[in-house]
Amino acid sequence: MKSFHPPQRTLMGPGPSDVSPRVLEAMARPTIGHLDPVFVSMMDEVKALLKYAFMTQNELTMPVSAPGSAGMETCFVNLVEPGDKVIVCQNGVFGGRMKENVERCGAIPVMVQGEWGRAIDPQQLEEALKANGDAKIVAFVHAETSTGAISDAKTLTEIAHRHGCLVIADAVTSLGGSPVKVDEWKLDAIYSGTQKCLSCTPGLSPVSFSDAAVEKIRNRKTKVQSWFLDLNLVMGYWGANAKRAYHHTAPINALYGLHEALVILEEEGLENAWARHDKHHLALRAGIEAMGLQFVVPEGERLPQLNAIAIPDGVDDARVRGMLLSDWQLEIGAGLGAMAGKVWRIGLMGHACNARNVLLCLSAMEDVLTRLNAPVKKGAALEAATKALG
Repeated sequence: MKSFHPPQRTLMGPGPSDVSPRVLEAMARPTIGHLDPVFVSMMDEVKALLKYAFMTQNELTMPVSAPGSAGMETCFVNLVEPGDKVIVCQNGVFGGRMKENVERCGAIPVMVQGEWGRAIDPQQLEEALKANGDAKIVAFVHAETSTGAISDAKTLTEIAHRHGCLVIADAVTSLGGSPVKVDEWKLDAIYSGTQKCLSCTPGLSPVSFSDAAVEKIRNRKTKVQSWFLDLNLVMGYWGANAKRAYHHTAPINALYGLHEALVILEEEGLENAWARHDKHHLALRAGIEAMGLQFVVPEGERLPQLNAIAIPDGVDDARVRGMLLSDWQLEIGAGLGAMAGKVWRIGLMGHACNARNVLLCLSAMEDVLTRLNAPVKKGAALEAATKALG
């Protein structure tokens, strides 16, 4: 066995995204103890920076020491109790994972099934809540990574609150790339991941909980089914003004990386980050459409940082992705669930969202598809994208 040295790739799939060199350098700094006063001071800065990213004053805002899926589970196991009725809006793969969490909590999921590749229909949610007046929680995916569709979190939350429900929202792909306004939209529980628009490595999940959510957690009738994710315990380590009580050994160097990633986001400014993702999405769109390919999600419901492109008839999905990886060192994503084999998912996230990557991706796609005799217009993509970039 020898030391592992990975190849240098350009990551333009659904995540992980390219990691900023500043983040990688931060993660190589000396490891100190997770209860060291200096580390505790950095934890407070991470909380403050996450509040900025989430646009919230929620005191219970922190990173869970595990990937985004654990952030999802943290929200569900703490807020959902056996027998609760939970309305789950599904318009892709990750709404289905929400349903799994509800069931594993011993609760009752009521599904609002939307069309894959479309935003969640607020009227469908309204009808489901009218038919289920005893529902306790509404859960939805703000930015559905499997399809590239973004839903109106503000409207969905307003409907849920009008019916007396708390809200759980998935912002794994939206945080740092699209507006996520926790306080303004009055979201009760939200989770994300570090490997998408925050340009950090996978392995941490930022979460935030409203005062109403914290009250529900503290007044549960039953124990949280997960010891590790029980926020009543974790708050002793991450909570406000707490004498830091040992709960688990935090991933120290990973938290260095998240701290640096959030500093980078603050330096750029949230609004500027959102605008950058929009700008490069429009350039990619111009090139993709000039090439003769089509987007799956209608304009106005598209997630700028996750672009779902329809695979032309007769084109071998896996072969195209394999050639992009071997010949261009470029990774794009396959479709999931109902969209497997039907779409490519091209990510423009965080550090990877730049003009160079837009032009690289279009050049690589045109080269590979032309060699495979796919029905694309040669030579038009770069010109259209360059014009869109200004």
